[in-house]
Amino acid sequence: MGLYRKKPVVIEAFQVLEPMVNGDAYLYPYLPVTKDIIYNPMEKVVEIRTLEGTMLAQIGDWIIKGIKGEYYPCKPDIFEATYEKV
Repeated sequence: MGLYRKKPVVIEAFQVLEPMVNGDAYLYPYLPVTKDIIYNPMEKVVEIRTLEGTMLAQIGDWIIKGIKGEYYPCKPDIFEATYEKV
């Protein structure tokens, strides 16, 4: 047993905001084009396929791109406590 600190790693992240509405289409211009991130307009959530299964990001949440190119959601309070802008 001992004390450990996370290695400093620079990540890409974006916050989920209200979608832009274009007729009947909901647009998220900042969402990466990937089969693993899908906006669900019925539930107003972003579905993210991860190694642990499908996770949901709501408006205000952050989506982080991990060091291996994977995406996962993060609640705003955890994001603010863990990351700072570079």
